[in-house]
Amino acid sequence: MADESPKWQKQTFKIPDKLLAGKEFAVKPGFNVFIADRGAVGFNYPNDWVVLPTPDSIGLHDRKPPDDDCAIRVSVMRLPPVKGGWSQLPLSRLVQETVKMDRRNVTQIGQIIEERRPELELAWAEVRFIDPNEKRPARSRCCLARANLVQPLITMDMWECDLDRFGPVWDEVLRSLKVGIELPAPPQAGLN
Repeated sequence: MADESPKWQKQTFKIPDKLLAGKEFAVKPGFNVFIADRGAVGFNYPNDWVVLPTPDSIGLHDRKPPDDDCAIRVSVMRLPPVKGGWSQLPLSRLVQETVKMDRRNVTQIGQIIEERRPELELAWAEVRFIDPNEKRPARSRCCLARANLVQPLITMDMWECDLDRFGPVWDEVLRSLKVGIELPAPPQAGLN
């Protein structure tokens, strides 16, 4: 049987001072910066969380699964240029369709929240559901962002009772979110 494990490489680097000075990535105390695909997507996440790959995304967990209470998953889509630009397909519509297709026992779909910044646009919504295995109320948040022909999908699953604990993590992910930034290639180990 072929190895089906995801191919990824985790590397830890000091963020260059010029990126910190330019406020591209301002690191909040108690957080690390997650950067995927050399700047395709980046955001702050709690520095004690565990980062693990899955076949179609990278997962960030408050603890190692299966003992985790919260999981953020990130995937990156590169978009081709289209005549008239991608704004013809609003992110709010994509998020609406995504949350409507949620196959869990959804009990409530929240309103879509949109934000336009000079450097990106984003839309997100939340669904509530009863976890089929644990029989507990849970929440799932889904965010699509877009800039420079890059469109990340970020989701967060948590227990309903942990909203006060993990809601601020979601807020920091969205506040610090950067999309479509081209970062220089990291230095190669052993090379100067």
